[in-house]
Amino acid sequence: MAPTAAPPTATASPRRWAGVLSLLAVVLISYIDRVNVSVLITDRAFTDHFGMTGDRVLQGALMTVFLIGYGLAAFFLTPLYESALGARRGLLVSVGLWAALTLLSPYALGALMFVALRFLLGVSEGPLFSLKTMYVKEHFAPHEVGRPNAVSSMGVSLGTALGLPLITYLVHRYDWHTSFVLLALLNAALGLPLIALFIRGRGRTGEGRTGQESAPTGPRRGVAATLREALRTPRLGCILLIEIATLAYLWGSSSWLPAYLLQERHFSLAQMGAVSALPFLMGLAAGFLGGYLIDKLPARRLPLLFVAGALGTGSCVLLVITADAAWLAATGLVLAGGFWGLQGPAIPTLVQRHAPAGTVGSAYGVVNGVGNLVSAFMPTAMGAAIALGGGHGFAAGYALLIGAQAITLVCGAWLLLRPGPPGAEDPPLTPRATRPAPPHPTP
Repeated sequence: MAPTAAPPTATASPRRWAGVLSLLAVVLISYIDRVNVSVLITDRAFTDHFGMTGDRVLQGALMTVFLIGYGLAAFFLTPLYESALGARRGLLVSVGLWAALTLLSPYALGALMFVALRFLLGVSEGPLFSLKTMYVKEHFAPHEVGRPNAVSSMGVSLGTALGLPLITYLVHRYDWHTSFVLLALLNAALGLPLIALFIRGRGRTGEGRTGQESAPTGPRRGVAATLREALRTPRLGCILLIEIATLAYLWGSSSWLPAYLLQERHFSLAQMGAVSALPFLMGLAAGFLGGYLIDKLPARRLPLLFVAGALGTGSCVLLVITADAAWLAATGLVLAGGFWGLQGPAIPTLVQRHAPAGTVGSAYGVVNGVGNLVSAFMPTAMGAAIALGGGHGFAAGYALLIGAQAITLVCGAWLLLRPGPPGAEDPPLTPRATRPAPPHPTP
């Protein structure tokens, strides 16, 4: 098949960065939304209302159910969004559904209905990162995707860092219902206008000038064909394992961090709110550093970020488990967040470099969907380990996070040692202003 060239308008419009910043805001809101239940399971009024007080497995399952819905939607809905809606319209549909489902959640009539709403909320959020990856691919040349990937992904760490203390304040200053209402308002009043104003879709032909997707030209893939082509992405299995391990760390650590700080390390409520934000703020800075390094490193050296990040994260979590002093454990958590954040922007970059033409969103949907489906069980697994561990329950739970980073380390080393496909090799060193985009051949 013919190689895939860079988008013809990839460097044409400075407004593309307004879209990146809008995506940052949308991702930020979504991650505040996701950590909501991490704080709520420490609130007795919430757990009593839904009959889960003292049930660690059920508490962990709240995040798991959300992530199962998220993963299924990322895998199956993304090809539909990519082939029929495009990034802009897909985001509008998703965020509109988030707002409605978040507003309904505190009025659930029982635990079963609440769990069902959590699943549907996950479904509505599922295509987000695939649509984000599509937007960056459409508007930036291959040699400059590292920084927009990093900036738009900063919402993961920033949303988690802001969300934990914000939800803690709302729950304990007002009540648990208030957190859902505020999040619904953020989605409707901030997320939707930002997408409508600043996300410009290019479709298949060029950059949209009215905010509407361009009509596709040439043969149009169906949903099934798009998904089949995405599944032929080189190195897909290894990228999948890295995504699973990276997300397992995120969901496991964020789901149990408030409970760990309050119940294991005996921090006050105010201290918990502040300390819980620090690992993700460190991850925010490290993610930006990772994006900068991606654009500077030779393409074949990109997996170094996984190797260094996994070694650092695993070592710091080991410090958390073994530390006697609470301040030393907190330091380990903060440093672990930094090493983990270093790896984030490299995953969508791998997909953008290797995915066949016209399937970047769907390929990332496969990676992100399967990653979330498998990693969804980490919060529940940690809950079970904590319950079985007795006096050392949290240590047993956090040991699972070290195992996840070991997977990243092995896969990163494998990618580093194996020569890449021709399309992933470094382009010739020509002046940046006239530098051609490296071809990305399809299988």
